[in-house]
Amino acid sequence: MAYFDQLGQVVTVLGTQWGDEGKGKLTDILAEKYNVIARATGGSNAGHTIKVDGQKYVFHLLPSGVLYPKNICVIGNGCVIHFPTLLKELENLAKYNMNVTGRLFVSDQAHIVFDYHQEIDGQQEEQKGGAQVGTTKRGIGPAYTDKMSRIGIRVGDLLFPDRFTAKLKANIAHHRRMYNLDVDFETEAKFYLEELLPQLKPFITDTVGLLETYYKEGRKILLEGANGTHLDIDHGTYPYVTSSSPTIGGICTGTGIGAHYLNDIVGIVKAYTTRVGAGPFVTELEDETGEKIREIGGEFGSTTGRPRRCGWLDLVILRRTIWLNSLTEINLTKLDVLSGLENLNIAVAYDYRGTKLLEPPSDLDILAECKPVYKVMPGFSEDITKCRTFEELPEAARNYVQFIQDELGIPAKTIGVGQGRDEMVWV
Repeated sequence: MAYFDQLGQVVTVLGTQWGDEGKGKLTDILAEKYNVIARATGGSNAGHTIKVDGQKYVFHLLPSGVLYPKNICVIGNGCVIHFPTLLKELENLAKYNMNVTGRLFVSDQAHIVFDYHQEIDGQQEEQKGGAQVGTTKRGIGPAYTDKMSRIGIRVGDLLFPDRFTAKLKANIAHHRRMYNLDVDFETEAKFYLEELLPQLKPFITDTVGLLETYYKEGRKILLEGANGTHLDIDHGTYPYVTSSSPTIGGICTGTGIGAHYLNDIVGIVKAYTTRVGAGPFVTELEDETGEKIREIGGEFGSTTGRPRRCGWLDLVILRRTIWLNSLTEINLTKLDVLSGLENLNIAVAYDYRGTKLLEPPSDLDILAECKPVYKVMPGFSEDITKCRTFEELPEAARNYVQFIQDELGIPAKTIGVGQGRDEMVWV
């Protein structure tokens, strides 16, 4: 297909909104041509859903390209890993006779998420009361906190039992002073060294050097982002953000691949907007339309099952996304979900006390007061799941996509029109 011929050696796929944009689907499609797929950031708080031949697969840690039996999958140094979750995913794949031995590699520099990190996550949320962030309580924040406090335990430490046990003992003691933890050091150490390590050891390696070798060999590399741009710890709607950098900067630091080596950077844009958890959401729909979009789009978290907040497409946050990530194109997903709506609204600006804003304010109090300025466009009612070319889309759908491209100044080269791997419009 001509689309694949236009792409460079290293392609990045990342989220442009608040996550849940449908990154897994395009990653899965590209993975047929890109045989090295690497995740850069996040942990089991990120969920990618892929539907192939009627079977739905949900991954929290494994790169989406693992479904192709010859692909090499890398969990990079920027990730935090809850190994019981990873092993459960591997067990699920084994049910479908999918073996990852020799083709899954886990960075020895990635940090470990322990069960007690999850307990701490829950306690921290409860302590915030009405100011809760809405985390997945998967221990991601506490694990990254340990990393930044320089008391974290890395995957490579498992290969040196004496070092691992000393670090684990100190880490548990540190957290016991701050939290009422029900965790036994001896039990935890035995579980990791005697039960988990024999299963994990074949996967642990220096993934930075591995990716460098693959690049110099000329292999095609696909970098898979997690979460979304506006959950970035620096550039998102702080404090309602994740604990890592889902932007292109995080992709580079989380894999060890320098920015110079990146070719195409594809931003995944849902045809409307959703977010999970707390935080300002200018285009949120708290009415029947929002409920309809949620039901038709299946907008329930793949990690937590929580209903996602739904709203109209927001071009204000997308303009910032393009700048932050140097996007070269967008993949517009879930356009089919909008079928049947009489009108389609697109936020082209914000109104803050009579002042028109084209960029999102960083101050959350100001953002919370912003009202959307909408471009109202006619909707469409046709079933578009069988469309495979732009020309096959109904006129109203084409106009909707064209307006988005014109406003953002960036092409939508692919358009998702259904959940299946083949349900894609190639522009």
